[in-house]
Amino acid sequence: MSDLKKKIREDLTTSMKARDKDTTGTLRMLLSALTQEETTGAKHELTDEDVLRIIAREIKKRRESAEIYTQNGREELASAELKEASILEAYQPAQLSDDELEALIDDSIAEISQATGEEVTMKHMGQVMKAATGKAAGQVDGKRLSTAVKSRLS
Repeated sequence: MSDLKKKIREDLTTSMKARDKDTTGTLRMLLSALTQEETTGAKHELTDEDVLRIIAREIKKRRESAEIYTQNGREELASAELKEASILEAYQPAQLSDDELEALIDDSIAEISQATGEEVTMKHMGQVMKAATGKAAGQVDGKRLSTAVKSRLS
């Protein structure tokens, strides 16, 4: 079992003892998503990287739901979704600052330029995104990364 998954299980036990319904419900949902991922297809053990990817996916779902609830005037449901997202964010690594993000993108562009032997343009966006996503390792939201790469390549 990955270290991160063990920590989530320990935190679930702690929140149950503290009778913290919000945290308990959110962590149960997360463990359910992790179990679902482990048993889908061929059974396999999740790594910490897999767990981080699933956490990021669950946070994204919560934010999208909150946005839809807000658009439809359901503020109480939106705040519940955002609270769940904030609980899940505690398990993600610290997010990159704008300067760190730009440095990461510049490194990725230099790497692609060296590999292809030509100037990196918008047609190389997929390659740059793949390299930058690997280096970021969950430290930046995909949408934020994509926007930064697009602005850098244009």
